[in-house]
Amino acid sequence: MAYKLSRLAPGSYDVLLHGVIIASLVQSGRTDDATWTAELLLDLPPGERPAPFTEPEHTFGSLEEAQRWLGDAEIRGAGEDA
Repeated sequence: MAYKLSRLAPGSYDVLLHGVIIASLVQSGRTDDATWTAELLLDLPPGERPAPFTEPEHTFGSLEEAQRWLGDAEIRGAGEDA
């Protein structure tokens, strides 16, 4: 998978697949005990969800964990080309 994360603001990313925004990745809570949630923008049936999404929403203990789950997604800063 060719996932990329585009930073919107601290703790907030668009999740892009082949240059198209398909999900959001946001931080909840304080930095030391924060969780990260990846959520598809469309409520797709299970057979139409892009891998590795098996549910519309997945939660992680760190940004790095979410990146690995998304196939080591590259992070790009705000305003960079996808």
